[in-house]
Amino acid sequence: MASILKSLRVLSDPVRLRLMLLLVEEELMVAELQEILGLAQSRISAGLALLKGEEFVADRRVGKNIFYSACADIGDAPRAVLEAARMELKEAVEDRAHLVFTLRKRKDRAAEYFNRLAGKFGRAYVPGRSWEALSHALLRLLPPMVIADLGAGEGTLSQLLARTAKRVIAVDNSGKMVEFGERLAKRNEVRNLEFRLGDIEDPPIEPGVVDVALFSQALHHASVPQRALAAAQRILKPGGRVLVLDLLSHTHEKTRELYGHVWLGFSEIELHRMLKKAGFSKIESSIVSREAEAPHFQTVLASGVK
Repeated sequence: MASILKSLRVLSDPVRLRLMLLLVEEELMVAELQEILGLAQSRISAGLALLKGEEFVADRRVGKNIFYSACADIGDAPRAVLEAARMELKEAVEDRAHLVFTLRKRKDRAAEYFNRLAGKFGRAYVPGRSWEALSHALLRLLPPMVIADLGAGEGTLSQLLARTAKRVIAVDNSGKMVEFGERLAKRNEVRNLEFRLGDIEDPPIEPGVVDVALFSQALHHASVPQRALAAAQRILKPGGRVLVLDLLSHTHEKTRELYGHVWLGFSEIELHRMLKKAGFSKIESSIVSREAEAPHFQTVLASGVK
């Protein structure tokens, strides 16, 4: 163990303190720490290397994964610093909540099982069986609700939802998309579907009238996603639900140029953090799709209740 003064200098950095508070609680991988803290991998790895050099942290390899944990004997002075940080560091409470979320996801073997099961659907040809047909069937089970399709584009999903919904309000900031959707709905005689021109960060919908606020591959187009989620909370009825279907965080910069994406997806913890800040409870999320071909985009579904 290095001198007390040198050890305390190592712990003077807030990021290293947050790392230690987490690793005292649980053995974690770099990817998990990155998701919990919302920091770059390089910064976390640098912090871990310094903590390991001072014998605050130990690591062990399991297959291709490296797990980090706090050493049992770090000394009384560093331990006192950690106890003070636990009480005074404002990020500590949120980090602890994200740790619980991460551990729950790690243990959620059922979700992984269903992902594998879903991946087999359609591999063996069965006449008439497809995700498209199944989706149409499941949509019929929806109760008659008022749904806001935020960032609806030309409204393909809106029209499907309108078949069983009480009312669907499709919002998009493209005048041409709204015009096209309106023409299509009129041609198909979909009378409970209304298109409105507007921004998903301030949708032209009165407060407290919507049962479901839906962002289907739309949140990554928002300039300020947090503002869009707060707006969704505003237009929902008490007990209403927000659904976010978006790309899991990735590093494919070309999506900005090719598809106009502002954000490169979101991690589950980012969505959890934003939904909580927007005032939602009973927040859930899971990865519902993994593309087989490069760049192997993944889709995450997150929900919350007003």
